Amino acid sequence: MAHVASELGVSRQCAHRWVRRFDEFGVAGLRDRSSRPRRCPTRTSARVEARVVACRRRERRGQDWIAAEMGVPARTVNRILRRHALPRLSECDPLTGQVIRASKTTAVRYERAAAGDLVHVDVKKIGRIPAGGGWKAHGRQLGRSAAQKRARIGFDFVHSAVDDHSRLAYSELLPDEQAATTGAFMARAIAFFASHGITVSEVMTDNHWSYARSHAFAQALADARARHVFIRAHCPWQNGKVERFNRTLQTEWAYRRVFTSNHSRARAFDRWLAYYNNRRRHTALGGQPPISRITTSPT
Repeated sequence: MAHVASELGVSRQCAHRWVRRFDEFGVAGLRDRSSRPRRCPTRTSARVEARVVACRRRERRGQDWIAAEMGVPARTVNRILRRHALPRLSECDPLTGQVIRASKTTAVRYERAAAGDLVHVDVKKIGRIPAGGGWKAHGRQLGRSAAQKRARIGFDFVHSAVDDHSRLAYSELLPDEQAATTGAFMARAIAFFASHGITVSEVMTDNHWSYARSHAFAQALADARARHVFIRAHCPWQNGKVERFNRTLQTEWAYRRVFTSNHSRARAFDRWLAYYNNRRRHTALGGQPPISRITTSPT
């Protein structure tokens, strides 16, 4: 037994336990078992737990306040509240106690069956870099003149469209997020996907007015016969594919290295986007780049 346990990299006690379970129950005895104890003599009584829950619902106060009132440790109160699945105070109306923040009902991962079935669209705003570089290049300790402090550098607006199935992305650096700009971008994005043999059926956006009230955006979708889908208000995770893309472009392009001018960062964007689509490994795609899920070569 000792030699077998050493060869398998487990303790002798573990090997003896497996053999004993196999002798008693057969193969079924080798299945993993819960490590939860059968008894927990020190667990807070059901009566005390009911009082804690009732106090929370009645007073709508935090664990420290409830602990002082009930004579129960604050950490115990926290475990009781989590055990009974009570919402956090930050998610509730302070007057009524009703949950007012939307829950992440789309926490379950999903993926459309084919490319073009759904395209996620969003805009990411990134501060422009002053000539000669900003604080990332010279450090925050670098003093600025009054004129520099008053100067408005402005922002670049990264408009992005990400295919739900393949994660193929089309993105542009544009000067604003006006209705006409989003409409023109959407038309070019649809043409980009079409060049890869992808017909866009649905487009998902948030409820920003540049999408919801843009005649140009609606016309671009109408020309492509694509349906416009809105996420629920204050639920950005429902547009998660493009939100994750926004975070990736920040960490791997915008803030990956120090740029000394806005122009040099903009020039690096197209190269990074080509790398993202054609070479970057994507964990959701089994370590393959987005282009690997496109069967038609681009025209």
